[in-house]
Amino acid sequence: MLEQPVDRKRCASCERWQGPRQPAASPTIVLIESEISTGLCRGGPWDNSERRARSACGHWTRWSQLPTEGEMTG
Repeated sequence: MLEQPVDRKRCASCERWQGPRQPAASPTIVLIESEISTGLCRGGPWDNSERRARSACGHWTRWSQLPTEGEMTG
C-alpha cells in the first residue's frame, strides 16, 4: 500500500471518492493500492466521474473514516 498525505487534499482522502483505500495508523495518512487507483466521485463537481486517488479539486471534504489528530489516543 502507498501512503497519501491527507494535507494534500487529494481524492484518496476525500469523503466523495469511492475508490479502494484505508485509513493508516496516523490521521495524516491514507493508504491506497497504487498510483493509478481509481474510484467514482459522488456529489462533488466530478459527480459520477472516475477519478484517480491522487487527483485534486477545489471541493475536497475530509473522509469521515479518518480520525482527527485530537481523536487519536496513546
